[in-house]
Amino acid sequence: MAAAEDVEDQLLQQVDKQGEIEDSRKFAESIGVNHDKVLGDTIKSLLAYELITTKTVAHTRWELTAEGQQYAKDGTPEAQLFHAVPEQGTISREEIEAKLNKDLVTIGFNRAMKERWLEVEKEKKPEGAPEEKKEAKKEKGAKAPPKPQIVKRKVATIDDIVQKQLQSVAEGKELSEKDLKALQSRKLVELVTFKSFVISKGPKFALKRTKALTDMTKEMMDSKAWKGATFKDYNFAALGLPPSGGSLHPLLKVRAQFRKIFLQMGFEEMPTNNFVESSFWNFDALFQPQQHPARDSHDTFFLKAPEKCRSVPEDYMKRVKEMHEHGGGGSLGYGYDWQYSEAAKNLLRTHTTAVSSRMLYKLAQDGFKPKKYFSIDRVFRNEAVDRTHLAEFHQIEGLICDRGVTLGDLLGTIEQFFSRLGMNEIRFKPAFNPYTEPSAEIFGYHPQLKKWVELGNSGMFRPEMLQPMGLPPDVNVIAWGFGLERPTMILYNIDNIRDLFGHKVNLNVIRSNPICRLGY
Repeated sequence: MAAAEDVEDQLLQQVDKQGEIEDSRKFAESIGVNHDKVLGDTIKSLLAYELITTKTVAHTRWELTAEGQQYAKDGTPEAQLFHAVPEQGTISREEIEAKLNKDLVTIGFNRAMKERWLEVEKEKKPEGAPEEKKEAKKEKGAKAPPKPQIVKRKVATIDDIVQKQLQSVAEGKELSEKDLKALQSRKLVELVTFKSFVISKGPKFALKRTKALTDMTKEMMDSKAWKGATFKDYNFAALGLPPSGGSLHPLLKVRAQFRKIFLQMGFEEMPTNNFVESSFWNFDALFQPQQHPARDSHDTFFLKAPEKCRSVPEDYMKRVKEMHEHGGGGSLGYGYDWQYSEAAKNLLRTHTTAVSSRMLYKLAQDGFKPKKYFSIDRVFRNEAVDRTHLAEFHQIEGLICDRGVTLGDLLGTIEQFFSRLGMNEIRFKPAFNPYTEPSAEIFGYHPQLKKWVELGNSGMFRPEMLQPMGLPPDVNVIAWGFGLERPTMILYNIDNIRDLFGHKVNLNVIRSNPICRLGY
């Protein structure tokens, strides 16, 4: 078989000499290549380069069916049946069916009888045999067994004209319309429509195709080879592929709704771009003792590099150290030897309250003004991963810093906040936190689950935390916080947190999840 390059050369040479190729199928036959291959490998490629143009021409021809191909090879059923009958003597139809296919015998028998090639021998009675009455020989209701058909030849030889006609069709020879209709009625031939092409010179005809270049290189400019080169046109109207990304994650949708509520209530968002925090801001500034279990490596991810933070405000650090060791303002402190080396350890922040401590310290240094802050961002804890816990999650935190705010303000603000979420049944339970006193856990009644669920934690920041910052003595800070994942799982009916966040998330769910609108 000719290579694709050879076929292309022969086609272009013939078009150049003759002006056109009248029939692409005849061209393919002349070079011994399948027409479909010439069309797919050569003609379509040359069309793309505008070296040729084509005109489609429809043709029809008679082709053998699968049954017709079989008869052209082995003979028609009537001819096969004739040859199964001995030249002299007789044979039963059952014996013929033992030699040939039963269906073939059925088809051939009728046609052989119609052509008068065979005959069925009539049963002869012995001379002098009395006639038997049918009724006497039959039992009541019984049927007489069928008599065997005895077949013999009626002519000595036959000419299987139909087989010859089928062979002529296979060779592409012409038959009369009458013969073709007869073969078609027997479903031995069928009229097939096919296409070929008239091939002419295209607007960019050449004996060799040259690939259009897409780039101008320095070498081409130096050698001036670009002058004789063909460049591919730029398609400035091409739209390109539509973007496949851009779907909002359910956590982002719920986060946007919580952020909207905070902003409606007059809160200001805190910057939360420090995932890496020092132990000083994460623990010590919150009056959390250095021997507290939460600071153990079982609960916290400590960094190996850089292991220590660069610096902390020195005056503030001394006041925090004094408060931890000896107390102040009526507090006895913890009475232990506070170590800077422990406070300088870097870690992945365990809560966004570390951001709150930085903001409150900055507020005290800049000159106190009443503020309402909130933050929603990621935190990290060294916890066992299960269907409701991950080693990283989002914390939502709100705080109000003002003179004279009380526990009543805390409870009222929390109730107002959650009412905007559509949760009007709120309860509080006394709790303990190292940096809040009093403290209260928040519970809400879930109408779908029909039970009280824990929503978060709250409290008033302790004086031991606020006094070293330099805030006025009559300033109090109320704060509360809860997770983002749990309400999102409830809203989207997700029972395994790993289906919401992490590498096992189904991206189709992310693309198709509905919008979120909380009940405020």
